[in-house]
Amino acid sequence: MRDSATGELVGRVAVVTGGAGGIGRGITERFVRAGARVVVADPDVPAGAALEREHADVVAFVPVDVADADTVQAAVDTAVGRFGGLDVMCNNAGVGGSPQPFLTDDFADFDRVMHVNVLGVMLGTQRAARHMAEHGGGAIVNITSIGGINAGSSVSAYRASKAAVIHLTRCNAIELAAVGVRVNCIAPAHIPTAINAAFDQNAIVRAMQPLQRLGAPADVAETALFLASDRAAQITGVVLPVDGGTTAGVRAQSLQGLLRAEM
Repeated sequence: MRDSATGELVGRVAVVTGGAGGIGRGITERFVRAGARVVVADPDVPAGAALEREHADVVAFVPVDVADADTVQAAVDTAVGRFGGLDVMCNNAGVGGSPQPFLTDDFADFDRVMHVNVLGVMLGTQRAARHMAEHGGGAIVNITSIGGINAGSSVSAYRASKAAVIHLTRCNAIELAAVGVRVNCIAPAHIPTAINAAFDQNAIVRAMQPLQRLGAPADVAETALFLASDRAAQITGVVLPVDGGTTAGVRAQSLQGLLRAEM
């Protein structure tokens, strides 16, 4: 169903990597409601095909491994061939890492994490921007994590990859401004998805997050819509946390409890 009240992407075409599940699906569905036609680029064939059937003529599914340049290019080509262009690229696809202490980590997941989380963003940005540069510009929205902003223990490869996405976003924003392409980044936190299913997000929110509200994929999707739309026409190179205030600092009640315990 289209949302006629917020048809900010009417007439525009988007690619959403990892768009068949979790945050990516939320972004896909929000873009569709805003009037966009969307190519879902995802390795999950059953979920992607089901999403295409559900949204009939406005969603196309392409099986994609974002670390494979040819399949990323196929998603861009599908956007252009089926829907007539490409205006928005959302590099959302990502994988988590093994939660191992650094001193005993064997880094067995390093290559895959870096290829998907970093190379995938590089390829998606490059292949989309090549088209956008020749057709009046566009918007690229990368999805990182507060793990790329706030330091922490464990999942070293994952945290490093998400920090790389932030720096890459800023570098690309500078270089691609010359061809009318805006590049921005969203850093979500404490949003239940398959990638963090092993952790109790409610407990983390209670302990750490100033805003005592559990986030949802829709929160990231609304932010992605804003950055993809003309409302953000003067915004490029930003990293926008969607984290209930977590990157701002420790929850006041938690800090006060620690201070009382020390007195």
